[in-house]
Amino acid sequence: MRLHYLCVTVLFAGVAFAQTAPVRQEKTAAEVKETTGNASLPVKKVVLYKNGVGYFEHSGRVHGNQELGIEFTTAQLNDVLKSLTVVDLNGGKISGVRYNSVAPLSERLKSLQIPLSEAVTSAAFLIALRGTRVEVRNGATSTLGKVFSVETVKRETAKGGTLDVTQLAIVTDAGELRLFELGPGVTVRAAEGEIREDVSRYLNLVGSTRSKDVRRMTISATGSGDRNLFVSYISEVPVWKSTYRIVVPKAPGTPFLQGWAIVDNTVGEDWKDVQLSMVSGSPQSFVQNISQPYYTRRPVVPLPQSVMLTPQAHEASMEEEKEEPGRLLAPKVIARLGYANGVAGGVPGGVAGGSMGGVLGGVIPGAPPPPPPPKVMSEIETEEAEVASALENESAAAVGSNVGELFEYTLKEKITVLKNQSALVPIVQSPIEAEKVTLVTAQEDGELQGRPLRALWLRNTSGLTLDGGTFNILEQDSFAGEGIMDILHPGERRLLSFAADTALRVTSKDGEESKTAKRVIIVKGVMTVTREERSERVYTVHNADTTPRQVILEHPIREHWKLAADLKPEDSGATYYRFRVAVDPGKTEKLVIKESRPDYTSIRIGTITDNQLKVLVEEKTIRPPLEAKLREIMAKRKEVFDVEQEMKSRQQEMEAIDKDQARLRENMKALKGSAEEKALLQRYTRQLDGQEDRLAALKKESADLQGKRTKLQGKLDEMVQEIAANETL
Repeated sequence: MRLHYLCVTVLFAGVAFAQTAPVRQEKTAAEVKETTGNASLPVKKVVLYKNGVGYFEHSGRVHGNQELGIEFTTAQLNDVLKSLTVVDLNGGKISGVRYNSVAPLSERLKSLQIPLSEAVTSAAFLIALRGTRVEVRNGATSTLGKVFSVETVKRETAKGGTLDVTQLAIVTDAGELRLFELGPGVTVRAAEGEIREDVSRYLNLVGSTRSKDVRRMTISATGSGDRNLFVSYISEVPVWKSTYRIVVPKAPGTPFLQGWAIVDNTVGEDWKDVQLSMVSGSPQSFVQNISQPYYTRRPVVPLPQSVMLTPQAHEASMEEEKEEPGRLLAPKVIARLGYANGVAGGVPGGVAGGSMGGVLGGVIPGAPPPPPPPKVMSEIETEEAEVASALENESAAAVGSNVGELFEYTLKEKITVLKNQSALVPIVQSPIEAEKVTLVTAQEDGELQGRPLRALWLRNTSGLTLDGGTFNILEQDSFAGEGIMDILHPGERRLLSFAADTALRVTSKDGEESKTAKRVIIVKGVMTVTREERSERVYTVHNADTTPRQVILEHPIREHWKLAADLKPEDSGATYYRFRVAVDPGKTEKLVIKESRPDYTSIRIGTITDNQLKVLVEEKTIRPPLEAKLREIMAKRKEVFDVEQEMKSRQQEMEAIDKDQARLRENMKALKGSAEEKALLQRYTRQLDGQEDRLAALKKESADLQGKRTKLQGKLDEMVQEIAANETL
């Protein structure tokens, strides 16, 4: 059995350990306090964006020369350093902004005399002390010397096993090498004061990595008297969310849209009476660790033999610089909007709760009263009328405005959101144009995509840009469904599905398909036939409900296909045509979608075949005069083909003679001169003479055939080039 046991007690006399002051947990990026006196710069304005950052403005009074401290985490400080703006508004100046720099631990450890890393063992610590003077105590014995080595050696136990022990070797002042096995009774003490201080600094540096990540920025304001100070920056915050409610009243009532923003205050400081805005859009933002000291490797360059520099000219800028006055935030046009542009205006609103009762309760003073109720109304009808009246007279707690390419919701009244709390803020209160429909979507292969869905075909008549978020539908005083909505610009139309329509049955099948020639063009011996390929898709819609349905059927837009001239979709998107089909209760309706696309076929008429010509004639793609010309060409090409076949036959015969002559000559080489061989040699000679005569005749015939083929091919080429056509069928 192997045992490993090591115990080292290291004593450092006179070392004082620094104590880290406790950090207040409530201090965060948004806290700005004065270091002298009792003044503060409270948050006055907060703008939240969709990219996870927030814009903060602080303002307050300072007196004389003062320093204001802001505490951030390292992550927050990186954003602040990129965006911090500090302005003394009354003649003073900002004399400086500083913050505590924190180098990486590995870089800070390099300043120590002893080479210690972040992760160190007792043996590694003793190795780092090599060459330094230490005092080793073993019981009552004390020895002074310099560390020589640290080794791990094996020792046998009384039971026959082995264990590893650490052996320390030191060289005494007398030059003796002393060995010590480190154990519970052995202590090692650094005898040099500088080394003890280094060890203390090492422990402090390592311990600082466990402290709270707090970076303090100090702003120095210089001036006289009381002055106003302005501070702004961006910092990481949770993304604000949008959620909507669409109230669908009984016909002929007007649907009503209610929008809310969910904001979270996680910066650790109360937002008291702040001007809150939410921006729909994501301006570009990124994280860069610029608060951390950055080290890079530099090349080693030898000293030059001459340090004289040759003057050189640098090219000028291509663009003229223009100075434009900048602003912290683009000015917002906050108008009081009436129903003329789709936004209800008037009554300021504070922070609203999440219940529908709080939304529907406000009535604008001076607004026109609701229409008088009928003389006899049930309790439910009376309640519905009151709700409708309240919705018509409700106003939003925010107004919207364009900020460059973005859209901003600004609350009319200042808001208070305590730290680590969230709020539901009304941003949209407006009647909306919406139609209740059933949505059916078909895929490119003709199959239906899922079940029919109940949906609202909504047009944004609120005059505001509606940020993307969730929505739910309230219909006839009950929950009807919910869904997700993308960002919706003013005037834009969008289908919002919220529930399945179980009463609608839809089937899809292929209809008639055909391919008809429409045009024939012949130019320079090439015939191009343009055909029209036609396709049909038949949708059958059955309504099993007792109420009528307005069905919006989405048919896929296919590349190169176009709808028949008599088909007009009510709407179309990037990938779908949208057709409307009205289906009465218990009835069935059909929608036939006819499409066509062009199909091009090219044929070289000089190589046209009997089958190709037969198809063109059967399809009535070509007329009889053109057919006759094409048959003349085919006949002429047949003549050329026959001549080519004769030429091929003679070429094959010549190749066979050449092969046989080679055989005969090889046989003649083997003959030795006997009487029989001489007779055979004469026979071979006569055979070769006859073959030579035949080769001469074949070559003459081939030359004649080649001339004949050339004439026929020339005539064929002339006939091909003479044919031209441009006919519409």
